[in-house]
Amino acid sequence: MSLTSTLRGGLTQLGAAVRVLAVLTVLLGLAYPLALTGFAQLVVPHRADGALVERDGRVVGSALIGQSYAGDAAYFQSRPSAAGDGYDPLSSGASNLSPENPDLVATVRQRIDEVAAFDGVDPDDVAPDAVLASGSGLDPHISPEYADQQVARVAHARDLPADTVRTLVAENTTGRTLGFLGEPRVDVLGLNLALDGLED
Repeated sequence: MSLTSTLRGGLTQLGAAVRVLAVLTVLLGLAYPLALTGFAQLVVPHRADGALVERDGRVVGSALIGQSYAGDAAYFQSRPSAAGDGYDPLSSGASNLSPENPDLVATVRQRIDEVAAFDGVDPDDVAPDAVLASGSGLDPHISPEYADQQVARVAHARDLPADTVRTLVAENTTGRTLGFLGEPRVDVLGLNLALDGLED
């Protein structure tokens, strides 16, 4: 086989590869994402737009992403986040530290002491999700146990009866998905907005 025919064959293959790349880029990089986005906008527009939560015409958060309440005693606190500087949707992820990692162990011990002091509970009674981040670092929910741990503090800070706060916790608690998947969970943003709504 001559050098000329070899080069011609190589250029033919290169041209075919470039055409395949262009076609796949258009199909999978443009058409497919646009089709899925359009489908989501038709079927579940609220979720497709990020499930944004508004109050008085102003976006206050997303039902899909947790947020920090910066240690404000009048609000239920979210679980810790390892996503960026905390609840950063562009940096979703866990700490990736093993359970035996000394840094993680020290961080969890410190969090237990801080949460116990903040909520006025015994360190042995601190709920696990009060000190452990979720896998994504963006979880907008807490366990009913962690919510119950915070009731007395929130009620005291807002000068509300504890039973009123417990009722709001119950109203913002969702059971297992389809009755058997996952665990019951409390919507922190919804609960805190409900608390603010009592003062309106």
